[in-house]
Amino acid sequence: MPKTTKSGKAKKSELPSTLQRSGEKAQNTFAKAHDSALESYEGDERAANQVGFSALKHTHEKVGDRWEPKEKKGPSDAQAEGGRNTNRPTAGGVDANASKKHLYEQATRLDIPGRSTMSKDELVKALQKANNRESAKALRK
Repeated sequence: MPKTTKSGKAKKSELPSTLQRSGEKAQNTFAKAHDSALESYEGDERAANQVGFSALKHTHEKVGDRWEPKEKKGPSDAQAEGGRNTNRPTAGGVDANASKKHLYEQATRLDIPGRSTMSKDELVKALQKANNRESAKALRK
């Protein structure tokens, strides 16, 4: 199902819940990439969603229960770097390519315990878990 209106704006009601709580730029980025892929892949909704999130992860990162603009555009993890035909680990929207300092700042925002002693990889995993918890909590409201 298309995620944009005829004028090219995102249909908020058709977006995943984390995007409904995100800014207009994140919504439009996902929706436009999704709809383009939906057309290219002849209605394959699963592939269209993957393309939409891949495009979103180049400009945004998941923080808690929403998507926020990244400091620097580019792939967020090994899967995004490799493209469609790769099978590498994904960081679930966490910008795993960001600096450890940035990841630590995000962990501070989300009040992740033990963050000061974590390695970069541990911060990424902890942020993924925290983001999943925040998204699940938001859905229960």
